[in-house]
Amino acid sequence: MFKHLATIILLSIAVLFAMSQTQHVLEVLLIAHDKIAEGLKQVFSGGEIGNLIRESIALLTLPLLAGLLPAMIFWLIKRRWLANFIYVVWFVWLVQTAALVAIYSPKK
Repeated sequence: MFKHLATIILLSIAVLFAMSQTQHVLEVLLIAHDKIAEGLKQVFSGGEIGNLIRESIALLTLPLLAGLLPAMIFWLIKRRWLANFIYVVWFVWLVQTAALVAIYSPKK
């Protein structure tokens, strides 16, 4: 428990010192999400169901890629699967989703 508390305090301090870099990373993540969503517009119709499918795929693509790339590199080196693959996917998904919710504005 103490170890987790110390880790979160240190990570919070690190984020505060690197706020501009953190914002840049979030901007890149959101730009990549938007490019994927725009690219999928050619595949899916503009209807409500098509938009839902397109946005769902766009939301899942980056976290899966962010988890698969290190997992594949690890597999090439060690010839076994990366044990924490799903934690990387969840972390990137949570960060991306939080950033998307933060910039969300309802369409009128």
